Amino acid sequence: MSAARMKIANLDEASLARIEAMEEQMGTLILALEPHHPLAKLNEEQVKKLQELEQALGVILLAYQPQ
Repeated sequence: MSAARMKIANLDEASLARIEAMEEQMGTLILALEPHHPLAKLNEEQVKKLQELEQALGVILLAYQPQ
């Protein structure tokens, strides 16, 4: 099993209140995550390709810098 790359965000009260307000407005639940590893800096073409693959697979993809 690979190491976790994301974890639940540690939010202050003000940030948590903002998320809760948005949840109320949208009628949804929102999960706040923060990366354990640096996210990759992608150019526009790379972002487009990543988004196309997300749509094709029906998932959310995050690109990380290798360590």
